[in-house]
Amino acid sequence: MRKLAFTLSLAAGPAMAAEGVPFFSFFNTSTVTLLAFITFVWVLVHLGVPGKLLAMLDQRAENIRKELNEAKALREEAQAILASYERKQREVREQAERIIEHAREEAKIAAEKAKEDLQETLARRMAAAEEQIASAHAQALKEVRDQAVQVAVAAAADVLAKKLTDAQNEELVSEAIEAVQTRLH
Repeated sequence: MRKLAFTLSLAAGPAMAAEGVPFFSFFNTSTVTLLAFITFVWVLVHLGVPGKLLAMLDQRAENIRKELNEAKALREEAQAILASYERKQREVREQAERIIEHAREEAKIAAEKAKEDLQETLARRMAAAEEQIASAHAQALKEVRDQAVQVAVAAAADVLAKKLTDAQNEELVSEAIEAVQTRLH
């Protein structure tokens, strides 16, 4: 208490000189204010407010530390998820590239197959056309031969008719009938 009184006297010296009233008087407003302040501080200390304030500040610091740790954990988790999604994106991109490459290869194979099929079809059609041409040629030759035979037969018939006698004519017909009968039987 003496230390307090001594500290108060040192602090109150200038205030007492300014007012001209003794410092330890209740008429001095500085004394009353000082006593109220000391009482207020004593009540706060007696009620444990500084300890509670320190405890609250410690609790607040702990809560902030926990929130920072939680934020750090969430950040690490988000980074892990981001890395996972980036990895999946790379895998999907690689798979898409493989699918595109496979589709290109399939398209090349299909184009080559279509080209071969077209060549085979053209070859078959050319062969069919050549066969039709050969058939038409053979048919034309046959028709020309048949026509030539008919013309030759008609000409021979005219020549024979003019040169053969009736007896020779009957003999030739009889021989032709016998030849037909032998071939049919």
